[in-house]
Amino acid sequence: GDTLAKIAYEKAGIIKPDLPVVIGETLPETKVVFQNKARETNSPIFFTNDEFEIISSEYDIHHLAIEVLNKNSLEKNIYTLDLNGIYQQKNILAVIKSVELLKDHFFLNPGKIKSALSKVKNLTGLHGRWDVIQQDPVVVMDVAHNEDGIRQLVQQIRQSTWDKLHVIFGMVKDKDPDKVLNQLPKTAKYYFTKAQIPRALPEKDLQQKAAQYELTGDTFPEVNLALQSALHHASKKDLVVIC
Repeated sequence: GDTLAKIAYEKAGIIKPDLPVVIGETLPETKVVFQNKARETNSPIFFTNDEFEIISSEYDIHHLAIEVLNKNSLEKNIYTLDLNGIYQQKNILAVIKSVELLKDHFFLNPGKIKSALSKVKNLTGLHGRWDVIQQDPVVVMDVAHNEDGIRQLVQQIRQSTWDKLHVIFGMVKDKDPDKVLNQLPKTAKYYFTKAQIPRALPEKDLQQKAAQYELTGDTFPEVNLALQSALHHASKKDLVVIC
């Protein structure tokens, strides 16, 4: 879809008849789409922003601590996540509401829920969301792959502490590079590369497109070569982002 409403309509396809649906993030143009679909399928619908509020969050290199207020009960809880991307503030509310609904059918121990959220990577094998794989210098992998994802990635970079920024970057041919490249920080040193898939945008082409947005750097035919170069040029206080 090329509008938020069209995208929401496609996403709403997951709504199942007579089963509750939890919506983690809405805008005025998407809320009505979800409501209409839920009405069609007779599905109870819950918007997390109506029920919960994030009071505060604290980020460090390995964790994100989020304090959440339940607007109905006025109860406050702190959740410490090992998925420490700041965008997890949006996701956690959908998780909390889903767990609340599942409690009608399963016994779910609150202590175990908090413990599980603190070690999602170990329990599930999920990686690649602001995933710190090395320190001195800090090396982070992130799978941001669209305009909004890049926006949140850039926001996280700005909230991090570093001397110099190194960005190992690749794209695919069927994504709009302009909406991504115009958001990336111009002060970073870039290492343009590609994944080893047919859809990958050649690194030389990406370098040329990036130059239009004052993003400069060398090209590498393979990601690991780009990483070797970045680690060679980076000091211990720098930040290396692979995206």
